[in-house]
Amino acid sequence: MNYPIICAILFNTLYRNQPIQGNTLYIILLKIIYIQGYDLYIIYETYWAGYIIAEKDLGYRRVQSTGRGSYIISLPKEWIKNLNLEKGSEIAFNLHSDSTITLIPRKIKEKTGDITEAKLKEYFINIDATKEDLYAILRMIRALYVISADIIRIHFKSAEDATKTKNKIKQFARNTLLGAEIIDETQDEIVLQTLIKHSEFPIEKAVRRMAIIALSANRDTILALKDQKKELFESVINARNDANRLGLYIVRQLKFGISRNMFRELGFKTPKEFLLYRIIVNDIKNITENALNIINNLANLKKQVDNEEIFIKEPLDEEVYLQILNFNSEAHKLFEETMKAMFKRSYTDSEKIIAKRGSFIQNENDLLRLLSIKKLDPNNAAIYRLVMDSSRRILDYSQDIAELTLNRTVEEICTSFEIK
Repeated sequence: MNYPIICAILFNTLYRNQPIQGNTLYIILLKIIYIQGYDLYIIYETYWAGYIIAEKDLGYRRVQSTGRGSYIISLPKEWIKNLNLEKGSEIAFNLHSDSTITLIPRKIKEKTGDITEAKLKEYFINIDATKEDLYAILRMIRALYVISADIIRIHFKSAEDATKTKNKIKQFARNTLLGAEIIDETQDEIVLQTLIKHSEFPIEKAVRRMAIIALSANRDTILALKDQKKELFESVINARNDANRLGLYIVRQLKFGISRNMFRELGFKTPKEFLLYRIIVNDIKNITENALNIINNLANLKKQVDNEEIFIKEPLDEEVYLQILNFNSEAHKLFEETMKAMFKRSYTDSEKIIAKRGSFIQNENDLLRLLSIKKLDPNNAAIYRLVMDSSRRILDYSQDIAELTLNRTVEEICTSFEIK
């Protein structure tokens, strides 16, 4: 008597040649066979099919520049057609430790389950508006923003006492936190979310913009010496606030990169460059703080004169003003050269900048001598010295950043005995 035999065959494979698309691989996941006597019956069979494209050398392709600091390279047409990609298709770029890059179309990553949506970092703050210090609350919100919080939920224990505090928080978010928006609000809660992504506004671009704003604020303080218009005063205050927002955003980016060891993704060659940019941001911020200090002193002096609390015989000495304007202009040029050398990673240019800094000492001494021999009103003389000191500090910041650039690039030029 013949007894039936049931066999389960797992992971059986076979290949079938297909034109154009290379080889098609069929993997039989499960085959159930019923055998009785000499008869064989296939009861159930399931398989998975996919394409294997043989490795192919596609040659070299030239890297091209768009003229805006970005680089582009064309993708192989055959590869695009085989994968049915088109304009707007998304491709993931994975950078490996050996500096090679793997390109994976999004639809392939989705099929293989490799795409993992990053979970938003969410934090909660409970506030008793009647007891807690408003500035302590704002500092906590700023600290959460800096450590790359995506969502901040601010809950108020008493909705009745929350209105004033909520308005202050919303104003603070608008003026201080770049990219942060109120996405939800109820009587007892505000939800802040940072919508700007790190890839949308790179660190280098933010630092460039911050430097431009800082020098503009400093320049307006010089103009305000001669023309004390309200618009100039407001321009300096707004520039200082804008620079602070950018500075806080850059620090947020740096902390984000450090926590994930993403120095290459952020355009750095080594993790040490995180510290370099942190110091540069601090120097640029100081330029705007010095400008604000001058404007505050000028505004206070103007108020006293307008109220006839003090009397100034000669509001402005033209010779002193022109000398200060010239000294400030030279300081700006040196700072701009310094930033260019830093972004270019130029060791040679940075050395020249450091050497050039010493040539301004005579200019400073001449300006100090002019201030001492002029019979200036003490109030004006104090303002002139503040302005001159701010220009001198810009020269010092230029030297500091140039020295940072030396530290950043010295290993690149001292790897051999070749003359460079």
